[in-house]
Amino acid sequence: MRRKRSAADQQIADLLVTAKKSLDLSVAFLSRMDGTTQHLEVVETSVPVLVQEGAKVHQDTSFCQAILDGRLPAVIPDVEESPLAMSLPAARIPRIRSYVSTPVHLSDGSLYGTFCAFGFRSDKELGKRDEALMKVLASAAAVIVEPEVRDQERRTEIESRLEPVVGDGGPVVLLQPIVDLASGTRVGAEALSRFPAGWGRTPDVVFAEAHSVGMGHALELQALERAAEHLDRVGGYVAMNVSPATVLTPGCGALLHRLPLDRVVLELTEHDEVEDYDVLLATLAPFRAAGLRLAIDDVGAGFSSLRHIVVTSPDVIKLDRSIAAGVATDRVLATLVGSLVTFAHGSGARVVAEGVETAEDATALRALGVDYGQGWHFGRPGPPEALAVPAPRPPVEARPAEVLAPVAALSR
Repeated sequence: MRRKRSAADQQIADLLVTAKKSLDLSVAFLSRMDGTTQHLEVVETSVPVLVQEGAKVHQDTSFCQAILDGRLPAVIPDVEESPLAMSLPAARIPRIRSYVSTPVHLSDGSLYGTFCAFGFRSDKELGKRDEALMKVLASAAAVIVEPEVRDQERRTEIESRLEPVVGDGGPVVLLQPIVDLASGTRVGAEALSRFPAGWGRTPDVVFAEAHSVGMGHALELQALERAAEHLDRVGGYVAMNVSPATVLTPGCGALLHRLPLDRVVLELTEHDEVEDYDVLLATLAPFRAAGLRLAIDDVGAGFSSLRHIVVTSPDVIKLDRSIAAGVATDRVLATLVGSLVTFAHGSGARVVAEGVETAEDATALRALGVDYGQGWHFGRPGPPEALAVPAPRPPVEARPAEVLAPVAALSR
């Protein structure tokens, strides 16, 4: 039974039907050549028993390779007149007697494969006009297949980069201090994933790429595992980043069950879409009741998901660096930060400002009521040993599982 065709395959099939009918031949196909094998990707045939979609042919014994090599002409009206053509397996099965083939090149000039048509009887009428038509149809086919080819190349490149990292247990995880703006003492740290600098990609891009090839949950869980390893090496809480979708995986639940939840802040990015808030809240409820605190990350970066805050009642709101950096000299930013602080405190949440790089900004943020700061002014991401001793903090009382209101402040 023929596999179900994609929309692109059906477009190719329409071109093949045009070729088959215009040249009055029995079979037309698009093939992909990988260097050793010719794959018949899409086939339009009057005799499906002999030629099937998905079939594979040894590339070096195919008509198409001989034509690409220049050993056979692109148009063969009568195969029986060519000793070389008659020596090839396809001259016997499926007994090809007329053949037209043209290469399919992508926009960068690389060879994808061939666009071909053949018959089981000779056809002296085949000529240059038919070759010209096949070239036009092949060009159209190239435009159709290229996006999928490039996407597969992208997937292969991403997978080849990520597989060694996943095989080694996940990304390197560093800690950046989070400081009480009023006292200047450290209360916690955020666990930040780091990937090879040679990739030239920020962590958020790497995780997005991982999700695009089906490796995202595994990579996120490994990052969480490595972040959790730091809990035994530092005091205070550790903030861990995770996407809402990964929260719902069994692996994430199993990990959270093993952690001292009163020392964990789970940061959900503001940008990730939540498909079902009820499911997310139900999943988090028992962990939050046991002391886990929830933070919404990157607030203010675009206000694309302020609903995260309204629906989840987070314990922490993290202001994006884009609205915290430079607040000391920008009245508009100061007004925006002040409004968000009022909103957060009104809902019982504490506020952490990211991207604090100067003493002036730290002072301004404190004056605006921001509770905690994180940024190069307080310390760059590094190993646990580089962190200062945190301020003492009494344990957080567990709340009933059915209550989703914010828990106590991060530190008192």
